[in-house]
Amino acid sequence: MTEGNFVDYVKIYVSSGKGGKGSTHLHREKFIEKGGPDGGDGGRGGHVYLVGNKGLWTLFHLKFARHIKAGHGGDGGGDRSTGADGEDKIIEVPLGTVVKDKETGETLFEITEHGEKQILARGGKGGLGNWHFRSSTNQTPRYAQPGLLGIEMDVILELKVLADVGLVGFPNAGKSTLLSVLTSAKPKIADYPFTTLKPNLGIVAYRDFQSFVIADIPGIIEGAAEGKGLGHYFLRHIERNSTLLFLIPVDTADIKAEYDILVNELTKYNPEMLDKERLVVISKCDMLDDELKAELKAELDVSFNGVPYMFISSVAQQGLTDLKDRLWKMLNE
Repeated sequence: MTEGNFVDYVKIYVSSGKGGKGSTHLHREKFIEKGGPDGGDGGRGGHVYLVGNKGLWTLFHLKFARHIKAGHGGDGGGDRSTGADGEDKIIEVPLGTVVKDKETGETLFEITEHGEKQILARGGKGGLGNWHFRSSTNQTPRYAQPGLLGIEMDVILELKVLADVGLVGFPNAGKSTLLSVLTSAKPKIADYPFTTLKPNLGIVAYRDFQSFVIADIPGIIEGAAEGKGLGHYFLRHIERNSTLLFLIPVDTADIKAEYDILVNELTKYNPEMLDKERLVVISKCDMLDDELKAELKAELDVSFNGVPYMFISSVAQQGLTDLKDRLWKMLNE
């Protein structure tokens, strides 16, 4: 999927159908002079539903569907005939879609399971026909109920990527390169910051035909939680990852300081991020010989103080099998 096709935020206008009006019909038949009221009810207006579809990964199909309207209910008829219900509209969305009211900002619901169906806008109820209003003192009612109006609303659909592992790091840390060697994904890779402009997903094939999903999030910089850089726009995707993989290049001036900045930005965005499993991965370690690696390990054992870390090289494909084993264990403990 190309960057331009990844859409994780859309605003749409939805309108459910109005109910049909009840009938004021009076029964007429040969040899029956006063058949009385027999007006049927109006049909209900169409609902607007949201349905989860695990085959979708983006909201791109809704990017140009700005107005979604359900059908109106049919009017009631004679002989107590009920009007037809309005046509329902079904909007399929990827798992992890959060629905918000645009006016109030309130979260209405979220879709997290395949086939999950939620009513976004309920259709108006059909009006009652005059048959319902007959009585001993009012045997020929010439009135019926109008149908109720539908609901009109502007909503925001916001996708939070559902992935097992989220790649967190500064721009140009090598996240896309790691994703490309662990999975079949083909993210854009270049030697400049902010190469990744949209989250990329990949499926990591593990032993015995098992797998897990990993997400490459655009680079986070200091101040991202306040809106700096691109990372702030995509921090919400990390909320759904059960494990966070912090990727830091070995040639960074201060590995622990960079890790602290990343953790601080996640915490400022959402303190619950601290509850997630964490693994620090030091990348580009093909530049180190055994002696330098031993010195760095002794230094990191002290500075990280219990935070798990490991060394890899995406280009030289060193330590990738151990990384898969470590992630699988963390995801299934």
